[in-house]
Amino acid sequence: MAKDSKKHETEVPETDTEQSSSPNHPETEVSEEAPQSHEEIVQEMKDQNLRLYAEFENFRRRNARERLDLMATANEKVIKAVLPIVDDFERALKNIAADSPERVGMELIYTKLMHSLKAEGLTEMDSSIGKVFDVETMEAITNIPAPSPDMAGKVIDQIEKGYSLGVKIIRYAKVVVADQSPT
Repeated sequence: MAKDSKKHETEVPETDTEQSSSPNHPETEVSEEAPQSHEEIVQEMKDQNLRLYAEFENFRRRNARERLDLMATANEKVIKAVLPIVDDFERALKNIAADSPERVGMELIYTKLMHSLKAEGLTEMDSSIGKVFDVETMEAITNIPAPSPDMAGKVIDQIEKGYSLGVKIIRYAKVVVADQSPT
């Protein structure tokens, strides 16, 4: 009998279990809100799931769009560094005689370079000489008096060509603009 009494001593006394389930115990207080039906809980879970799914879809689309933008302009820094070299090639070609063998070699290298840059998405902007000055695509270096009234506000000379990479302008055309005010 002594063994049976030891078994009962190791068990939890009934008074402890009664205290934990008593309504006065702070851990087991029941909220005063009305209990929700199963249908309301299911509907709430469906709404939450739908919102999470929509949020994830928006995140996925935004991430894909940012990735495409990054891929489209990934070479921008390198191409910007090469543009002064392209300008030097163009200036050199203007100053070398048309029938010299040096010009032929320079033209071959220049053509290869431009084809490589165009394959990466670089496009040369159209010449702006004679067009009305556009602040969206041109950068005015200086103003000079208009040679004639009809040239007022138009581009007289282009110092550097403008270039775009895809739809983004990476270098604005540097131009000289005819002054609109009469002298």
